[in-house]
Amino acid sequence: MNTKRTLELLSPAKNLEQGMAAVSYGADALYVGAPRFGAREGASNSVADVEALIRYAHRYGAKVFVVMNTIVYEHELEEAERMANWAYQAGADALIIQDMAFLEMGLPPIALHASTQTHNISADKVRFFQEVGFERVILARELSLRQIEEIRSQTNVELEAFVHGALCVSYSGQCYLSESLVGRSANRGACAQPCRSSYNLVDDSGKILVKNKHLLSLKDFNLSHSIRELANAGISSFKVEGRLKNIDYVKNITALYRRELDAILSDGTYAKASSGKVYLGFTPDAEKSFNRGFTSYFTENRLADLTGFNTAKATGALVGRVKEVMKGSFVIDGSTSLANGDGICFISKQGGLVGTNVNRVEGRTVYPFKMDGITKGIQIFRNYDHQFAKTLESNATERLVDAELRFDYDGANVALSAVDEDGFTVSHTCAVELEVAQKPERAIQTIEQQLGKSGGGMFRITRVEIGCADVPFVPMSMLNGYRRLILGLLEERRMSALPKAGQVVIPSDIPFPEKVLDYSANVVNSLARKFYERHGVTSIDQGYELSHCESANLMTTKYCIRHELGACLRTDAGSKLPVMLYLENNGKRFRLTFDCNRCQMMIKKG
Repeated sequence: MNTKRTLELLSPAKNLEQGMAAVSYGADALYVGAPRFGAREGASNSVADVEALIRYAHRYGAKVFVVMNTIVYEHELEEAERMANWAYQAGADALIIQDMAFLEMGLPPIALHASTQTHNISADKVRFFQEVGFERVILARELSLRQIEEIRSQTNVELEAFVHGALCVSYSGQCYLSESLVGRSANRGACAQPCRSSYNLVDDSGKILVKNKHLLSLKDFNLSHSIRELANAGISSFKVEGRLKNIDYVKNITALYRRELDAILSDGTYAKASSGKVYLGFTPDAEKSFNRGFTSYFTENRLADLTGFNTAKATGALVGRVKEVMKGSFVIDGSTSLANGDGICFISKQGGLVGTNVNRVEGRTVYPFKMDGITKGIQIFRNYDHQFAKTLESNATERLVDAELRFDYDGANVALSAVDEDGFTVSHTCAVELEVAQKPERAIQTIEQQLGKSGGGMFRITRVEIGCADVPFVPMSMLNGYRRLILGLLEERRMSALPKAGQVVIPSDIPFPEKVLDYSANVVNSLARKFYERHGVTSIDQGYELSHCESANLMTTKYCIRHELGACLRTDAGSKLPVMLYLENNGKRFRLTFDCNRCQMMIKKG
């Protein structure tokens, strides 16, 4: 029998509130940080909050994946194992991990997802994870559609891809710049984000070629118009980045991708991953949430203009250009209107981002809080839409599961039953004596109206069937109680039917694709070492966090500064820049090297 592949929208849950919002706005699954060992140090959660989020998500058949994707030091192994077992007992649907030590622990039968931190860029690597027991592999952001198709053709494990949000300039799991500079490891969830800093690009003699620019700060990912192509290439889960973003971002971007996925699901080629329909109270717009400008990165082909050299901050959407400057105000062209309370920004003549608020607007004349730096001809961006934010705060959006109710009365008992869109059914009988209604038509109408209310719950009642020889008079308060009772039972039935995902990983000796592992394999404990040795690896170096290898690539990137500046070494334009290039920042110097065969750039100590 052919089973349709499900398409899953996977949203971030910084905390309980944002996770619940993501579900309400259309997420099929959430990824949430455990109390420890998640690769976003500022997005860990308490045990109680994770358990509450799991209960809420499971009402809709939405899944919750607990993130434990840091590397684990030797003295932390027992705690990590305890936390993995807690996640299973709490009802989590999977663990997202980087450290292979977990596969040498006594894990319960919980699904494992190989984090993008495991550097998943080849079919060989993905197939290995499939064969050793991972249910899902999260692919590197740098892969093209063609490369994803190639991986899909050689594997059958679930494939997950990032589709929106901030981009790390380095391959995930392969960045050691923060650890090198300030002892804050990206692989330990403590990245200081040196890629968002400004740098000088200099030559071998120290001559400044580009001064004080954000040369490593990429624009944000946005593949909202490529979801069908990704699905056809083999992606099952579409991941929105943002465990450090605010709740408005989570609502808006989740709703945006829910709309895109629903359009694809409507033709019946793929299946839904969870239950219910989202009724939006607004029109989602990616431009109205935090963004540094957008890029599709390498999805289609290698693009130029991947960075925002002038700033690493959010710029938002272009509004227009300043036509005229007056005392305390300016006139703007363009078709987009600003409004009181909006936040605006612009790139100053000195090259930095300057922001202010709009006090009032009269036609095309804008009166900002301050005029500093606003001159004729500059472009104005809106990085905070006041009205849009108010709309998101109104909570007009709801997610409802369709259900039908039946009301029967035989003169001595009220029999209630319900069935929802997924086929879950419940029934309940109450012994009660009711008078026959003197006005049966009005009584029927009252029963239908009161039982048909959603009442702020998770169900949308699409039909109320009444089966009575003699229609009784039922007080509205009693009908409301019946409705709450039967829908509560239906919700409990849905929760009890959820299967435990995953199986116990059985140790094997399937060969790892490589025999020799250097610092970039991120092995920092004895269990990870044992895992790789059992899979045929003959030489294993300590991870960078332990070895601080002097010759290490502090970053390995698909992004290339030379290409971005129009000086690719594989073209005639390569001579526009010297062969030897360096980045400088606050007295620190880093050497750039280029592997043109692989189309990669490396950053090393200078």
